[in-house]
Amino acid sequence: MNVSRIFPLAVGILTATELAAQSPSPTTLVKAGRLLDPRSGNVWSPAAVLIDGGKIKQVGTPSELQAHAGGDAKTIDLGTATLLPGLIDSHTHLLMDDIVGQHQAERARHLNGGYAPAQLLAIDESPSKRVLIGAQMAREDLESGFTTVRNLGHSGIDGDTELRDAINAGRVPGPRILACGRKLETRGETYVQNLNPALADAILQQEFLFIDGADRAREAVRQNVFHNVDVIKVTAEENLTVPELAAAVEEAHRNHLKVAVHAVDKTSIQTAIDAGADSIEHGNGVTDEQLKQMRDKGMFLDFTPTSYGDFFTRVFEATIVEDLTLRPERIGADEPHRQRYNNLVQQIRNSWLKSPDKSDVSDDQVYNSLVQRVLKSGVKFAAGSDMDWHYPGKTRGQTSVGRFPTLHEAGMASLDVIRAITTNAAEMLGWQDRIGTLESGKFADLVAVSGDPIADVSELERVRFVMKDGRVIRNDFQQNQSK
Repeated sequence: MNVSRIFPLAVGILTATELAAQSPSPTTLVKAGRLLDPRSGNVWSPAAVLIDGGKIKQVGTPSELQAHAGGDAKTIDLGTATLLPGLIDSHTHLLMDDIVGQHQAERARHLNGGYAPAQLLAIDESPSKRVLIGAQMAREDLESGFTTVRNLGHSGIDGDTELRDAINAGRVPGPRILACGRKLETRGETYVQNLNPALADAILQQEFLFIDGADRAREAVRQNVFHNVDVIKVTAEENLTVPELAAAVEEAHRNHLKVAVHAVDKTSIQTAIDAGADSIEHGNGVTDEQLKQMRDKGMFLDFTPTSYGDFFTRVFEATIVEDLTLRPERIGADEPHRQRYNNLVQQIRNSWLKSPDKSDVSDDQVYNSLVQRVLKSGVKFAAGSDMDWHYPGKTRGQTSVGRFPTLHEAGMASLDVIRAITTNAAEMLGWQDRIGTLESGKFADLVAVSGDPIADVSELERVRFVMKDGRVIRNDFQQNQSK
């Protein structure tokens, strides 16, 4: 067999496949009963979107656009459905799929017992296996309507950037990814502690870059820039200094990258504000004064309502590894079961209540207060699922999208929930000229639901049509499609 002849042929086939995956889609006219513009809140009825070359050419009425479509255009008729822009998950972890149901004896062995064992199991997996898991998670996210995600860590050294590039090349299906590479943090703040000293650095360096001092902070950013990241993620705890974080922010901005800072307590949030972060992730312990500072500086708060309500109880009950003695504890106290969330709740309660000793306030009320105070403050906000948990019986996309209606339960209007994962998220990512609304010149990323998501925001959990770059990913309205 002449290998020298086969190799160029194989390369030619691969190149042709990649080019076909990236080639512009034909002109397409998508028609629907309604179209929601999240920015204005206006609804077009009936509505149509004309797509050419993977981008939106025009939005208008079906009769108006039919005349502009041309005879060769493909028509997709979604009937009475409601069209929206593709959804954006601004805080996710595609390369982790943690099982939360460790036996309570194992949980008790770790400082962060609910998370550390699961994360260690992920870190010691083969990097190749993690990327393949990420590919599955990405596909499932896309099928549930997420056409863009921001992956904020726990991906190994370059897992998320490589997955991003594979999706962009058309090798695997998935949403557009903004990748951060390894997270930056100070030594001693890692999510896994008390590791074998002989192995600790080798393990941790797969997930984190340490920023002990301003010079190390700049070097850490440069290492991620070398891997062509889209955003810098920093974990801020009480021992991170303003000069350290400011150095990372300055270096990131010099490379035209935004900085997302994980900050949950008052001290860390203030560090992020003073250092000039672009977004504060979580922010549960933010004070009213800090919200004012964030508003004045144009900073975003990225809600992550992952543990709000009974999410972890439902995940536990869907597993078979839970000891029955743990179930009453889970039902009686969902969020307080997590050590870090316990601390957050108390911090928020103390800053919110005029009478700190008042004891008849539930933890859900505390989170409701956070949502209400942010809305009242005028701070820019978006929302991310912060999802890395395995929910038996649900895909990653189904699990992720199910987190956002909880913001409505906490008092956020349905339209603001939709904005948090479309227009607002696009602005926070710096991609408002590409995604977030259905407008001429933007990527043809569309989703559709059967009902009215303003009247019932849980419609977001029942996306029935997904299009990315003008290509149909999913169409449960198939009977209405014509040529």
